[in-house]
Amino acid sequence: MDQPSGRSFMQVLCEKYSPENFPYRRGPGMGVHVPATPQGSPMKDRLNLPSVLVLNSCGITCAGDENEIAAFCAHVSELDLSDNKLEDWHEVSKIVSNVPHLEFLNLSSNPLSLSVLERRCAGSFAGVRKLVLNNSKTSWETVHTILQELPDLEELFLCLNDYETVSCSPVCCQSLKLLHITDNNLQDWTEIRKLGIMFPSLDTLILANNNLTTIEESEDSLARLFPNLRSINLHKSGLHCWEDIDKLNAFPKLEEVKLLGIPLLQSYTTEERRKLLIARLPSIVKLNGSIVADGEREDSERFFIRYYMEFPEEEVPFRYHELVTKYGKLEPLAVVDLRPQSSAKVEVHFQDKVEEMSIRLDQTVAELKKQLKTVVQLSTSNMLLFYLDHEAPFGPEEMKYNSRALHSYGIRDGDKLYVESRMK
Repeated sequence: MDQPSGRSFMQVLCEKYSPENFPYRRGPGMGVHVPATPQGSPMKDRLNLPSVLVLNSCGITCAGDENEIAAFCAHVSELDLSDNKLEDWHEVSKIVSNVPHLEFLNLSSNPLSLSVLERRCAGSFAGVRKLVLNNSKTSWETVHTILQELPDLEELFLCLNDYETVSCSPVCCQSLKLLHITDNNLQDWTEIRKLGIMFPSLDTLILANNNLTTIEESEDSLARLFPNLRSINLHKSGLHCWEDIDKLNAFPKLEEVKLLGIPLLQSYTTEERRKLLIARLPSIVKLNGSIVADGEREDSERFFIRYYMEFPEEEVPFRYHELVTKYGKLEPLAVVDLRPQSSAKVEVHFQDKVEEMSIRLDQTVAELKKQLKTVVQLSTSNMLLFYLDHEAPFGPEEMKYNSRALHSYGIRDGDKLYVESRMK
C-alpha cells in the first residue's frame, strides 16, 4: 500500500510509536525511554520511544516542529530514515540537529542529489559515527562537506550512487575505518587511489560490483596509499590477470580478501581457485569469508608448486620459486585410479575340481549362479555358494542373498569361490 506523501518526521514519529502501535516494554534489550511531559505536548506522555528509531518508507518530506523533535529524541542514538522523500539537506539538518546523541544515520534512497549541503547545516551531523547514503545520488561535493564536519565518522556507505569518478576532498578524514562503495562504476584504479589519499586510516574497503579492470600502481605506492588496510572486497570486479592479485601483497596489514566472480578465475575449478589464491597471498588469514587454517595453507602452497612445475620457465610466477625454497622441489602426486573394480579373476572349487574364471562384479549372486551352472553341473536352486577372501582370517562366507551385488563382497583377483550341492 502506498504511503501518503508530504508527511513530517514528527507526524510519522507520533503515529508509529503511539502506545497502540508500539506498546511500552520493560526489561533488558530495547532500552525504551518515556520522557517527562513538557508543557504544550499532550502527546509526549503517550509515546514510548526506543533509542533506535526505524522510520523507513514512511513518505517523510520534512522535519516538522523542531522543539517537539528535541523533546522526544534527546536519547535517540540510531535513526533509519531510508526510502523516504527527503530531498532537502536543510530539512534533514533540522531533524539531526535536535537528536544530540545520534551516532548512526541511514538516509539511503532519499532523493538528495539536487540539494547542496551547506557547511552550517553539516555541523549538526558532528556526532554521527556511521552514515549510510546508499542510492541517494549524493554528490562528491556534499560528501566532502560531510567529511569536514564529522570528526568522528568511522563508517561511510556510498553504494549505488552511479559514481564513475572520485573527487578528492581537500581535507583527509583520519577517522574513517570502513568505506562501503559497491555497485558503482569505478573502473579505473586512478579513482580508487584517491580513496587512499582521502582515508589514510581505512581498515576495510568494500569495492564489490565495480568494474575495476586492473591495479595500476607500484607496490611501494600501494603501501603508502593504504597503510592500514586490513580487508578488501573485490567481488565481481573486472580483474583479469594474476599480477593484480600479487599486488595485494603490497598492503602491509592486509589479512582478509574477497575475490569471487572475477574474470581471472572463471577458467579454474573451485579447488584451483582457492588454492592458487591462498598460495599467492601469504599474509591473508581469511579468503572469501572462510578462515585459512595452517594446514590448508601448506596444502595450497604444495599444490601451487605441483601446478606450475611443468610450465615453461618464462610462465612460472616468482611465487613458485619462493615456495620451492620453502618446501624443496616436490614429486608429482601419484595417479591413483579410485574407480571400483569391474571384474575379478577367481578360483571356483567344486568337489575335486578347480577352475579359474573371470567374473563381472556388477552382477548379483543369482546371476553368478546362472553363470556357474555349466561349470559345476548343478541347478541354481541346488547350489550353495561360498566366498573366501584370501586375506580373511575367518574362513569362507556363504553367499546366501541372491539379490546382493558381488562388488559388495569386495571380491578381488585371486579370491576363491566354493560350490557345494544342497543334496549330497
